Amino acid sequence: MRFWGWARLLAALASLAAALSAHAAFEPWVVRNFRVEGSQRIAEGTIYALLIRIEQRGLVDVEKVPSGKGPPRKVYSLNAQGQEYLEEFWRTWSFLTERLEQLREGGK
Repeated sequence: MRFWGWARLLAALASLAAALSAHAAFEPWVVRNFRVEGSQRIAEGTIYALLIRIEQRGLVDVEKVPSGKGPPRKVYSLNAQGQEYLEEFWRTWSFLTERLEQLREGGK
């Protein structure tokens, strides 16, 4: 069962990066819409943690926008390094899925 947890987490990371590659987004929007897209099993705190990780790794640009109430809001957008990461992720994912399919079919 642990494998599926990791697989979901990797898929979540890729989905998050793909969503941010489409357009910049406020942090709460990312969390709200990400959960709607079928990742209900991934806790809200995990999504925030993923945002922090991709920010720390330099995969997104973050702009702080003043808020009418409370602290400034973060707006995330995938940058060039993040786009490269996402492309590499999909190449690796495709390779792994093809290889696993070959193994399932008897190593052909």
